[in-house]
Amino acid sequence: MLNWLESRTGFVSMAKEFLTEDIPGGASYWYVFGSATLFAMILQIVTGIFLTFFYAPSANTAWESTRDIYLNPWTHTLLSIHYWGASAMIALVFLHLMQVLIWGSYKSPRELQWIVGVLLLLVTLVLGLTGYLLPWDMDAYFASQVSLNIAGLPPGGEILQLIAQGGPVMGTNTINRFFGLHVWLMPAALVLLVGAHLAIFRHNGAAGPVVDDPRKLKPGRFWPDQKFMDAAASFFVFVIILGLALFAPPYLDQKADPTNAAFQPYPAWYFLFLFGLLNFVPWLFSQIPGLASQANAPWVEMLAAIVVPTIALIVILILPWLDRSTTRAFASRGKILWPTFFIVVAIIGLSIYAQAGIQSKEAAGPPSLPESQVLAAPAEAATTTTTGTASAPAGNGAQVFAQNCSTCHGANGQGQPSVAPPLAGNPFVTGNPAAVINVVENGLHGQTIMGQTFGAPMPPWKGSLSKSDLAAVITYIRGGLGPNKASAVTESQIK
Repeated sequence: MLNWLESRTGFVSMAKEFLTEDIPGGASYWYVFGSATLFAMILQIVTGIFLTFFYAPSANTAWESTRDIYLNPWTHTLLSIHYWGASAMIALVFLHLMQVLIWGSYKSPRELQWIVGVLLLLVTLVLGLTGYLLPWDMDAYFASQVSLNIAGLPPGGEILQLIAQGGPVMGTNTINRFFGLHVWLMPAALVLLVGAHLAIFRHNGAAGPVVDDPRKLKPGRFWPDQKFMDAAASFFVFVIILGLALFAPPYLDQKADPTNAAFQPYPAWYFLFLFGLLNFVPWLFSQIPGLASQANAPWVEMLAAIVVPTIALIVILILPWLDRSTTRAFASRGKILWPTFFIVVAIIGLSIYAQAGIQSKEAAGPPSLPESQVLAAPAEAATTTTTGTASAPAGNGAQVFAQNCSTCHGANGQGQPSVAPPLAGNPFVTGNPAAVINVVENGLHGQTIMGQTFGAPMPPWKGSLSKSDLAAVITYIRGGLGPNKASAVTESQIK
């Protein structure tokens, strides 16, 4: 059978050529990080494919389908393996890059191999970012909202945020965009980059350990020596992932509720340092005389969230050309190794700083709001007085508002400067109901409202919400937001 396959495909001879590669210095457990990362990637692809059988990507079904996955012990274990496998893969890619950096294996002729490896880390982080939203629970919603807001900080970022978000507000379109990125685009990019990385590696060969004269290294065999070590390391990684999946499964929070302004999002551990940087830079500015007044300026936030990480990424990508040492010896590369050490310490410190800040905010509890801004409980039924005014939210109006309107107009209808007008205390909202119905159904853009011009377009909801939902949400914003006490709107008026 092997001879038959060889005569028609050449697979047997190709496998032999691949497995008989020489390794400078012999087989070593120092070389297992790449193979363990590849194993983690395969594990993520396999478990991810099966999870798509049970997941329904929409604002009305994402959390419910995820809950169903949790309720079944088999699918829950599958999801837990996928969850912890993501952390393992990101950690392994980072460790692999750190090993290459410390050993100087990015030097000529392996510059492109280093760049592809850095791109692999970025794609893996994007996979983690997009997958974080998919459960559509409280933490997923608000943590992803922070990342989307960061995308809109630089000039022209509003367009990028609008594309990534699928519209002016987070909803079904956002889930579908993130789902497509997580399931199709990023995995395809990952597989292509891994293929390129392996092809360049096969062309250049292994760099080997750091020695004065690499020619004196005694070569070893990839098969079976190194392959056994790779398999043992991959099995060890799988045992850790399986143990965490069984004894520390991920937690599913309550369904996303945009009205819960007091919720403190908790980013994934591999983004904690960015979250810490986003909080540390404004604090640092507040401590500098003359700059304290600028601590909360938008450009300071952009400096922390966009400028500093981008500069760091560029430096990492061009590292093979920045390192001017002629050898890989540790003693001649102090200008690279010492900054690397301090940067790793800073990343760990920022992560601890971010975690402590989140925990302190959680311990402090939700901030108190003025009485006029307290949102009426959705459970309260709307009642119509003899004059036809609605004194509380009608039906499911509060829920429809929370899922579709609150991201732009605010949880309490307070609006956002230059983005969306306030609804609470707005005479237009409490005025002619026909005019309000027209705006909600057909949308609005570039209008001056209450003396201000707002940039974000008001999307048309005519084709997205049912007539009963339209009536409920308009009744809610007219009679349940802040001081608004206008008449209710019925389904017949919508028709």
